[in-house]
Amino acid sequence: MEQDSHCTAERELLEAVSRITTSSTTNPSDEEENEPKAEISCQVRKENPEKDDTQDSSATLSPNSSMTTKELQEYWRNEKRQCKQIKLLFEIPSTRIVEHHLSKYVMYKIIILQTGSFDSNKSVIERRYSDFEKLHRNLLEEFSEELEDVTFPKKTLTGNFTEEIINERKLAFKDYLRLLYAMKYIRRSKKFIDFLTRPELQEAYGCLRGGQYTKALEILLEVIGLQERLTRGNPVAIVPTLCAIVVCHKDLENPASAFEYGEKALSRLCVHTSHRYYMPLLETMIALAYELGKDFLSLQEKLEEWKTKKDPVRVFTLKELAVREYVR
Repeated sequence: MEQDSHCTAERELLEAVSRITTSSTTNPSDEEENEPKAEISCQVRKENPEKDDTQDSSATLSPNSSMTTKELQEYWRNEKRQCKQIKLLFEIPSTRIVEHHLSKYVMYKIIILQTGSFDSNKSVIERRYSDFEKLHRNLLEEFSEELEDVTFPKKTLTGNFTEEIINERKLAFKDYLRLLYAMKYIRRSKKFIDFLTRPELQEAYGCLRGGQYTKALEILLEVIGLQERLTRGNPVAIVPTLCAIVVCHKDLENPASAFEYGEKALSRLCVHTSHRYYMPLLETMIALAYELGKDFLSLQEKLEEWKTKKDPVRVFTLKELAVREYVR
């Protein structure tokens, strides 16, 4: 009877996934259809919008009989989240002036909030004028038509550090981020996502390479929430960050936490077994499961199955892959 009820639950889960997938592909959400045009002409669709891993992975994701019940549940949750676009708000409440020996600049504190969420979901980053300027220049290379009506605050020869100019720029940059996020192709572009996450990720991976696992973990845990919300349509995009968290926890001798984040990463790769992180992650998860006294035979079977399908090639360990990320 237990087996029958388990099979029935699994069939019901498969049917639920199928219904979610069908509705998400045939009925776009009201939020997406009523999306503000942000005072910018976006009528001409890019023929080849940047494929930044957000080329809807839902097109390749599909439930299959080899998934475990847990993997199906995770898949269903991811599909359900994609049915409704996450809305983010940008606030710039304060600034600080940074002075070095040969330079002086203003850092703008940016708070990114998810609509309808509590303060625990907010992300806080800092960017300077030159960071915004570089973003705008990079976006113009691909989205010149969408940005033709967007005014970017220009540099001034004098007065850059006056309260008046700083306050004007705070409002201008807040509005600028709002306009960019309102345009689907821009908010999904790698250039926009990198602007909001790359500096922190570079710092975290630098700490990881230097053996500063506690500091690296602190930064990674701060940034992954924002990274996940920005790449909602492509859950595979955050696999490297999840795996870096696994590496940090493992080296800090927190196997239970490492296994927890490893499960999150593995669930995102259940239909992407050709991903470069898949085999190293499986190997790490097998070792962690063995250490924690968990079932590792199912993981071992997946690893053996993967090996029979792939040509024998040199594969990096999970840590070797992690330390190669964001190398300048």
